[in-house]
Amino acid sequence: MSEKKVTIIDAFKEFVWPRKGIVLVGLILIVISRLASLVLPLKSKELLDEVIPNKDMDALIALVMMVAGAILVSALTSFALTRLLSVEAQLLISKLRAKVQKQILSLPISYFDNNKSGALVSRIMSDVEGVRNLIGTGLVQLFGGTITAIISLVLLINISPKMTLFVLAPVALFAVIALKAFGYIRPIFRNRGVINAEVTGRLTESLAGVRVIKGFNAEAQENVTFEKGVDRLFQNVKKSLTATALMTSSSAFLLGMASVGIMGIGGMMIIDGTLTTGDFLSFTLLLGFMIAPIVQMSNIGSQLTEALAGLDRTQEIMNMQPEDNPLERSVELTDIHGDISFNNVSFSYEEGKEVVHNISLEAKQGSVTALVGSSGSGKSTIAGLVSSFINPESGKITIDGQDLSKVSLNSYRSQLGVVLQDDFLFEGTIKENILFPRPNASEEQLKSAVKAAYVYEFTDKFEDGLETLIGERGVKLSGGQRQRIAIARAVLANPRILILDEATSNLDNESEAMIQESLGELMKGRTTIVIAHRLSTIRKADQILVIEDGRIAEQGKHDELIAAEGRYHKLFTYQSRI
Repeated sequence: MSEKKVTIIDAFKEFVWPRKGIVLVGLILIVISRLASLVLPLKSKELLDEVIPNKDMDALIALVMMVAGAILVSALTSFALTRLLSVEAQLLISKLRAKVQKQILSLPISYFDNNKSGALVSRIMSDVEGVRNLIGTGLVQLFGGTITAIISLVLLINISPKMTLFVLAPVALFAVIALKAFGYIRPIFRNRGVINAEVTGRLTESLAGVRVIKGFNAEAQENVTFEKGVDRLFQNVKKSLTATALMTSSSAFLLGMASVGIMGIGGMMIIDGTLTTGDFLSFTLLLGFMIAPIVQMSNIGSQLTEALAGLDRTQEIMNMQPEDNPLERSVELTDIHGDISFNNVSFSYEEGKEVVHNISLEAKQGSVTALVGSSGSGKSTIAGLVSSFINPESGKITIDGQDLSKVSLNSYRSQLGVVLQDDFLFEGTIKENILFPRPNASEEQLKSAVKAAYVYEFTDKFEDGLETLIGERGVKLSGGQRQRIAIARAVLANPRILILDEATSNLDNESEAMIQESLGELMKGRTTIVIAHRLSTIRKADQILVIEDGRIAEQGKHDELIAAEGRYHKLFTYQSRI
């Protein structure tokens, strides 16, 4: 993970320069807008020193029309600028969100195991928001403000070098304070992203686990946890507001003192005849035009600082190595037969705590391998290794003789089907969930999958049939119904390698009998790894591996293991009595 901070130059190269055409149009518009806005203070001198003393009505009408026209031009260009750049900024945000989401989905399973889903949502949706200040009006206003300030400064010097010099001292002091404040604020904004992700993550978990919270009457403690999180967020915001308030108040004080000084110096110069009333009014108005962009720049500076802090966090994700790294996984499997081999494979989730120790096994094409054993023995870890969700720390796994660590995951998983014990269903209809692996499957293929998994057995009772909405995570369905949808999904995927993590665990006896038959059809000709708790479901497996403490304790067919009267015999006899 890169710790290098994103600089304004990095951000300019990546986001601004590729859009130089539209940004250039924006710069032209803001220059026109700012030049038009300077007409009013410049013409104020002419109004007071020439038009009014001469009582020239024609000149007054022409002057008013000119100023009105300039104000109209300023308003129109300002509208066009905001419309053009704000839309482009939102387009950039949407593209960047899609880019970050794509990168996050490419990361290994271990990344998701260590990060809350709500926190990841925050990183995708919130961290990129700040770039609107790069492409939007922020950066262009910074440029436009600089131009306005420079032109105003030249005009102020032309009117009175003495008063201008007096003004520049507090402006320079304010610039120093602002730079110090920006350096202080950036880590705060960066930390805010972290806190916001944590709070969002916890909130998402709470909403997803609302049945557990209510079931244990734990609303009060969940409220306290969330309140602590939002208080941390408040404390962070308070720090940044304090720094921003310091900048705002210091600018108001310093520039206010400059204005007081101008009143005194200007008044003296008017009295002794070295400055006209028109010059003084023009100077005062131009001073506002020079100071306003400087104050505005401090706000834009805060926005740009927030944008860079968000990009720092986004860059962390974009620098991570994807799971399917083409430099490491260059072997493309075009036609998978399904021969799986483990050669002295070991794996640990935490350093020094192996959960799988020197496992060696062969799963031949079209065979059924059952993994049995007590909870926590390493069965699901072995299945995760076959799926390549995790990679062995030592030893080698091969698929059709190819080292799985070198194989393109896209080519491998396109032939892999997984049915988990608590399989995930997406909010939507039953049909949409079954079609998930193959959205373009034909109606015949869909019907075949639905029939094979006995989904019609319950959807025929629903008014909307396959179009029935199932709620978030399939909450409106029973466990058995959800499982049958998951099996239909696997049937439709038509994989060469199938992993079943106790696929019948949520079914009643009648449903189980139906599913066992459909699974028998599903497993034909496919290499199948079955994690079984109900040993009655795996009697016909080609080989049964008894896993204990991450090792293969026993291996063989059902009858062989029963005859051996070892660990499998004990497990089977125990279950038969229940």
